[in-house]
Amino acid sequence: KNSAKGNNSTITVIGLDLGTTFCSVGVFHPGSGEVEVIADEEGRKSIPSAVSFTNTAVLAGHEAVDLADTNPQNTIYDAKRFIGKIFEPEVLETESARYPFKVGHPGAEFVISTNHTFTVSPEFIGSRLLLKMRKMAERQLGVLVNKAVISVPAEFDERQRNYTVRAANLAGLEVLRVINEPTAAAMAYGLHKVDVFNVLVVDLGGGTLDVSLLNKQGGMFLTRAMAGNVVTIRVPLHLHTLDSSEGSTPPVLFQAVITRKLFEELNEDLFQKILAPVETVLAEGHLEKEEVDEIVLVGGSTRIPRIRRLIREYFGKDPNTSVDPDLAVVTGVAIQAGIMGGSWPLQVSALEIPNRHLRKTNFS
Repeated sequence: KNSAKGNNSTITVIGLDLGTTFCSVGVFHPGSGEVEVIADEEGRKSIPSAVSFTNTAVLAGHEAVDLADTNPQNTIYDAKRFIGKIFEPEVLETESARYPFKVGHPGAEFVISTNHTFTVSPEFIGSRLLLKMRKMAERQLGVLVNKAVISVPAEFDERQRNYTVRAANLAGLEVLRVINEPTAAAMAYGLHKVDVFNVLVVDLGGGTLDVSLLNKQGGMFLTRAMAGNVVTIRVPLHLHTLDSSEGSTPPVLFQAVITRKLFEELNEDLFQKILAPVETVLAEGHLEKEEVDEIVLVGGSTRIPRIRRLIREYFGKDPNTSVDPDLAVVTGVAIQAGIMGGSWPLQVSALEIPNRHLRKTNFS
């Protein structure tokens, strides 16, 4: 990758993927025509979506995760699930029971107890992550950054989008555009530049499956249908090794080698669940599976060979795997940031047509 220091002062718009589990930041370099996903000081291209409070500091990303065991009640994660939402007290109580930290009632705020007790909002948690990524970008680019494009799930309503923008504002960023994650992924795969019409985006990250059907009309994307499912993969293997070897060595606390065959057997029923939302979006989009031009993958769990094989067998063709699924969204957001900053070479950009009647279908 070309470093932006010293010669890319025109780049002032960054692309931000504020994920539930991990976050990433990227920029488009007009000189090389490439997207750079910016790494931290340790060379890591994503940071965990966690923020930890101590008596003396507020830590974000990897530094927060390092404190998760010793400071669990003050280390907040999954804040994206709460941002901009209004919960009934009983629903919020059920949600908060899943976490070691305390969620305040009636609002979805997190209760922090360090040298004194106070509450913080989900958007404040998001702002600390966005601020950290802003600083990462400024360190790499060598310029001050105060403008951004940010991605959100396609099912986010106006309130959730507004609160995500508020998080960016708290981090000192002006948001030029909010883009749907499936649309960003489609752009990362270059589908805004080629002659395709129907795109299916399968997003399987940290336990949540989202399937979106996009229809491209000219340079514009319409989200025709979307559906979701909770798919918790059994046996927490290091999934990045599953695409390269028949056996995978798990973390040290597992004193065993789990073969791919056993892993697939353990999760076969969960893998089959992936097809239910796929079939739903096709039905709601009034589309036959043969009419899908491209299937693109988002999220690290889509690296699992069994999942890719399942999709290939269902559609009768391979999904597009030309982009790192962990970085697909941030890559697309960075492209959109390049467009908004005036450095993208094409005159026609990918726009989104909001579909106000669209509802997400969930499966239990």
